Amino acid sequence: MDKMTIGNIDIEVVTKAIKNIHLSVHPPNGRVRIAAPEKMDPDAIRLFAISKLSWIKKQITKFEHQDRQPKRDFVSGESHYFIGDRYLLNVIETTGKQRVEIRNKKYLDLYVRPGSTVEKREKIMTEWYRNYLKDVIPNYVKKWEGIMGVKVDSWGVKLMKTKWGTCNTSGRRIWINLELAKKNPRCLEYIIVHEMVHLLERHHNDRFIEYMDQFLPNWRSVKNELNEVTYESSRWSY
Repeated sequence: MDKMTIGNIDIEVVTKAIKNIHLSVHPPNGRVRIAAPEKMDPDAIRLFAISKLSWIKKQITKFEHQDRQPKRDFVSGESHYFIGDRYLLNVIETTGKQRVEIRNKKYLDLYVRPGSTVEKREKIMTEWYRNYLKDVIPNYVKKWEGIMGVKVDSWGVKLMKTKWGTCNTSGRRIWINLELAKKNPRCLEYIIVHEMVHLLERHHNDRFIEYMDQFLPNWRSVKNELNEVTYESSRWSY
């Protein structure tokens, strides 16, 4: 991977076996990346970047001003998200089962032991999110296996710092980011489709984009929605 600087903006440049040049600006800090055909002249790549400089600056500014979720302390009154909706956290001390329950489509009731630590409260919330994803992911995988004609041998859920999902093509295994439980379900489905398309095309090339257009024509708008909010301590890049 090479780099170039245009107007004080650093741009990552990678050449691939693709037909067209692709420009992208990634959250949260506006990392700029160009994917270009392998035989494309470096001067032509630079001229392309210069022609798009105004658009690049606009995207970087957007990321600089986008909403960010502050660090969570897991106390009553905090805002937390679940499947794209905002809820107010209500911490309730209990000697019974520690759990999370939705109430009145407005509150997330978090039942914890008296004197529980922030880490313990976070763990209970995390497991609640994880269990939700484990319940719904199999249905999405089964649905898209039938549509795509591919087979996912295994899948898992884990917190990832830089990706919404990954795919091990040789092992036919996909990983889904735990944070997707906070997003609208269409974002989760988009990531599952994205990773499963890698079983048909390993690289992010023109063929990959053609598959995405075929299976999920609105994927670009969902991708934009997915990256609207950046959570603190995470550095999303997708």
